[in-house]
Amino acid sequence: VMKLNPQQAPLYGDSVITVQLTEDDKVEDDVVFYLVFTGSTVQHCTSTRKINPGSLETISPGHDCCETVKVALCASREGHPVLVVAEESFQFVQDEAYDAAQFLATCAGNQQALNFTRFLDRSRPPAADVDFLDEKVALAFRHLKLPAEWNVLGADQSLTENIPRETLMHFAVRLGLLRLTWFLLQQPGGRGALSIHNNEGATPVSLALERGYQKLHQLLTEEGAREPDSWSTLSHTVHSGDYSVKHHRGLDVYLLTAEA
Repeated sequence: VMKLNPQQAPLYGDSVITVQLTEDDKVEDDVVFYLVFTGSTVQHCTSTRKINPGSLETISPGHDCCETVKVALCASREGHPVLVVAEESFQFVQDEAYDAAQFLATCAGNQQALNFTRFLDRSRPPAADVDFLDEKVALAFRHLKLPAEWNVLGADQSLTENIPRETLMHFAVRLGLLRLTWFLLQQPGGRGALSIHNNEGATPVSLALERGYQKLHQLLTEEGAREPDSWSTLSHTVHSGDYSVKHHRGLDVYLLTAEA
């Protein structure tokens, strides 16, 4: 038996999972452990790193749907067959950050919805929560399968209209969400949103300045601005056909995902 902690992860993955081994499985240094997650349509294999003789650490993969999957702990040793040491179930769930990313993605051109998000400004969460929110929502947004025609300004908004309006960029800047702002900048319409005035005549750039968000202002105005440090910059993904391999530099863990 092994214990997974936690026993669930958000759909977009990238959270730490600890694996507690039982007495019998605390083994010599030459054994390599990895986890195999088997879902209904995709399978993931993750490497692990040893924290101590009784526990391992890995990164949860991003999954394609909410479901309970089977996780097998496999042990491999040179010259020996691969053994399945233990099995456990694990759940992929849609969390609040995923809901938020989905909501924001669908209301890109919706003025009512965007004006509604402004009330968050009056009850602004503490800085640590903003940082956590920023990280999670940006990870979730990356994981969404946005339609090809998706645009930061909404589908039917031509960028030439000089109509004052709220944009997703105003939302991200107003709350000081560095990573989400960076993500939106890379999307179609992201740069165009920077010069759009809202009903008070504020652009995302002027908002950042007015709020004293220096890092954010640099991100929006400097030529060579780089992606802000975050959990997502720690991982690098390579796609090839039905496979993708992700390297999480923070824990030095590899994740292989394949269509089952």
